[in-house]
Amino acid sequence: MTTFYEIPLTPDPQTFTLTLSGVTYTMTVQYRAAGGTGWILDVADANGNPLVAGIPLVTGIDLLGQYAYLGFGGRLWVQGAANPDDVPTFDDLGVGSHVFWVTD
Repeated sequence: MTTFYEIPLTPDPQTFTLTLSGVTYTMTVQYRAAGGTGWILDVADANGNPLVAGIPLVTGIDLLGQYAYLGFGGRLWVQGAANPDDVPTFDDLGVGSHVFWVTD
């Protein structure tokens, strides 16, 4: 059975700790306007050691798919509320666009 967990976010740069599939991570979300980059995610372990950095929050793909060798134990998806393909804008992350942790 597939399980979805929405990661609670607000449209602000933020660093937070959360447990996903029994593992504690520190995540940092920040907005980079240069070149139209948008929202970026960094993932670190519970001690703050970087695991992956600079992941753009885009739709239609498992953001952690290319890092499967790190054994995250789930998938990370971004989806717009009005349209699943709506990429998060500066002021709608967590409002109109949501980030989900998905496990099977």
